[in-house]
Amino acid sequence: MRYTSISDFLSKSKNVLLKGPIAMIFCEDDVEIDSTVRHHFSCGFTQVLLFAEPGYVVSDDVAAKAHRIDFGLPTPETLNTAVNTLNEASPGVWMYYCYNAEYLFYPFSEKRTVGEMLSFHTEERRDAMLTYVVDLYAGDLYQFPNGVSLEEAYLDKSGYYALARPDVSNHNHPKERQLDFFGGLRWRYEEHIPPARRKIDRIAIFRSKPGLALRTDHTFNDEEYNTYACPWHHNLTAAICSFRTAKALKRNPGSTFDIETFKWHNSTPFQWHSRQLLDLGLMEPGQWF
Repeated sequence: MRYTSISDFLSKSKNVLLKGPIAMIFCEDDVEIDSTVRHHFSCGFTQVLLFAEPGYVVSDDVAAKAHRIDFGLPTPETLNTAVNTLNEASPGVWMYYCYNAEYLFYPFSEKRTVGEMLSFHTEERRDAMLTYVVDLYAGDLYQFPNGVSLEEAYLDKSGYYALARPDVSNHNHPKERQLDFFGGLRWRYEEHIPPARRKIDRIAIFRSKPGLALRTDHTFNDEEYNTYACPWHHNLTAAICSFRTAKALKRNPGSTFDIETFKWHNSTPFQWHSRQLLDLGLMEPGQWF
């Protein structure tokens, strides 16, 4: 179905939010919208909400399965408002958000659904999951000038690191079980990336509850939601494999002419498989077997 706004969606189909996990996909352009929606349905999301400008065209199968909500070009503020509105509309449901041309992977995702994983995560008394945004990019920018190619996608196999996250309310002491993560294209081309947007960590999977609010840095107002693990042992993390930074660097006039190729000595073809991400240390299986 298609809706003219979030309020129109809630007035007509609020019952869609009763059972999760629910994926929210925000479209910044019309690149790979269909593949993004199909990928997340294949993960096992019960519903996919597609936030897109009215002029964007999608395939018939996507239009038939996804709940499309007319939405302008997402900004951090408008995306947060949308996520927080849906959070309040249906508490206690697992939700996930991403942009178009982004693809969720989690440990053993080829054989297990996202619902099965989140049931296990719930049993471990976790209400949110840390995800790393892993930059993907086309190998040949002359053939794929927007930086996007599903068939010839690459990622960085090294160059990722973490720093302690300072608590400004406590004399900048490090926050417990929270880190800021960096790497990928945002690290290699940091001169073109504003400092506030260089992190690659995102709390993209969370269980809704009254009063919970997403902030513009992809964290929540409940600090426990922003932790990478519980105090007792490692927990699951996931990866969002994303062409978003590659698109932005090639779209931006200030950077596009400085970049002839994204490939470097640490580039490797992306295999579209969770095993590769596990082997590279880009997500954590925790106790999930």
